[in-house]
Amino acid sequence: MPEGAFDLDAARRLLDDVFAPWVRALNLSVESVDDDGAVVRLPYDEAFCREGGVICGQALMALADTSMVFAVSGACGRYRPMTTVDVTTHMMKPVSGDEVLAATRVLRLGRTMAFGQALLSAAGRDEPVATATLAYALLPD
Repeated sequence: MPEGAFDLDAARRLLDDVFAPWVRALNLSVESVDDDGAVVRLPYDEAFCREGGVICGQALMALADTSMVFAVSGACGRYRPMTTVDVTTHMMKPVSGDEVLAATRVLRLGRTMAFGQALLSAAGRDEPVATATLAYALLPD
């Protein structure tokens, strides 16, 4: 990445500076970010679970949506203000007692729109627990 591009340090600052307090309360950690995508970790916390200790879908969707902001920023080489236009999420398997990783990638980056995909899996496991396709409107700076 060129000097001054959107890197892991920039992503971690963005997490603290831009997102709503309830998103920050998820205690997400950015594991990696580059021009190909991003990986973000959701720690296991009973506060994110419904009955039976299963992580709720709302937390998983917030993970996918937040992770894609980092992927789009990496693809752009900088953070650009954006807003979610569409998210389609498929929950494939319940997650209980595990951290969850969102591996996101940008499928298409245009001047005013970005489209991407997130694959969510329990930490240390290859099988997906959820997938999401996402679209964002890129806003003027």
